[in-house]
Amino acid sequence: PYPRAKLEAFAEELKENGLYERVLVRPIAGTDEFEILAGHNRTEAAKLAGWTDIPATVMTVNDQRAISIAIATNLLRRQDLTIIERGKAYKALLDARNRCGQRNAAVETFGDNRQRYNARKIVAEFFGVTEYEIRKAVKLAQLILPLAEIVENAPKKLNLACADLIADYDEAAQTAFIEMCQIEGYALNKQTVAFIHAQCPPPSANQQAIYAAWREARAKAVQRAAAPLKKLSFDRKRFAPYLSKFKSDKEIEDLFLEFLRQRRLK
Repeated sequence: PYPRAKLEAFAEELKENGLYERVLVRPIAGTDEFEILAGHNRTEAAKLAGWTDIPATVMTVNDQRAISIAIATNLLRRQDLTIIERGKAYKALLDARNRCGQRNAAVETFGDNRQRYNARKIVAEFFGVTEYEIRKAVKLAQLILPLAEIVENAPKKLNLACADLIADYDEAAQTAFIEMCQIEGYALNKQTVAFIHAQCPPPSANQQAIYAAWREARAKAVQRAAAPLKKLSFDRKRFAPYLSKFKSDKEIEDLFLEFLRQRRLK
């Protein structure tokens, strides 16, 4: 649900303009009550606005369909969801659709006309995203809570490129990375995590082995930083058509340095 302040603002909007769209509900078997499938925030805002009744559309759907409706509606409405929140929602929706696909496949007959069920493609097309984006978000949703919170709240300490590699590990191995992210003034980079990844292949890895690989990666980084600068030389004939456009060697040097900075950021 929305934070309290957002719900209160929504309630004021309801008082002025009314409810622009019905909530979706389904009957709870054996009772006179209903389960909200879509419209939790609208319902809470209506309560804050003092409403005692709210228009709703009643749907009779099974659990898999209910999950699909609830998640799809949330993803379509909430543009402020983080990539990890989206990943969790995508995964739940994929699981529901896969269960539905498996059930349908059970009654199909074998033959040339049988089509393979592709839940990820369906979900990707529905939300207008690529299958790669779905895979990426679902993978990041596998991060343990402390790491997910760092990614969302302190991305400079743990960027998405590093998080993507760490998500390959199981929960026990992931805990080793928490301490690394809590060091003041230090941030993991992709080169370091990739080194750990190679030295301690996922999904399972001993935490002490991960720490050892991390220390080795840091030591190598220090050595590289302390190494004398290599002298660069260029074949002026190859660059002659371009060099004439620059006023001085300093301008060329500055441009090259900027190019290297941009390459390093990637």
